Amino acid sequence: MERDAALLIVDLQNDFCPEGALHVPQGDKVVAPLNRAIDRFRGEGLPVLASRDWHPAVTRHFREEGGIWPRHCVRHTPGALFHPGLRLPPDAVIISKGTDPDRDSYSAFDGTTGDGLLLEEFLEMKGVNRLYIGGLATDYCVKATALEGLLLGRKVTILMDAVAGVELEPGDSDRALEAILRGGGEFTRVDEL
Repeated sequence: MERDAALLIVDLQNDFCPEGALHVPQGDKVVAPLNRAIDRFRGEGLPVLASRDWHPAVTRHFREEGGIWPRHCVRHTPGALFHPGLRLPPDAVIISKGTDPDRDSYSAFDGTTGDGLLLEEFLEMKGVNRLYIGGLATDYCVKATALEGLLLGRKVTILMDAVAGVELEPGDSDRALEAILRGGGEFTRVDEL
């Protein structure tokens, strides 16, 4: 694996998993492959990052305030917690996004670390040029994060066995992956890392 690589786990939170407020069908199927990816990156001494929706209780992102989504991932609620099966290491860098009540913030690049650094600033500081991305949802936050990373000049590889989509419209995930491919992204599977 490249020495300038990092693993980015996108929004693997309770509210996006089965039984959650905005569940991705079979969203929890990505937990096992992402745990294997975490082990691989940790074994190589490479960074592990995890983004999370961290919404305020009132935000235009939610249906009640004019958005398209039901309430989900409200900060400090059980739905906003990472899936309990995800084995994030203690030194994983958490990127919080969706904190501005006036913005949707699908991309992890809209988020900040606990130290207040934007994701892009953190990657620059650590010399990370390639992101391996898995998580939820393929057709929204994974897509937005991958496309923004590519626009910023990063190499992006989607872990195909570690993503799942919302599929508001049939084929949304396939269209998202096609857009990532057109933008210069690559695809692999965790066991091929």
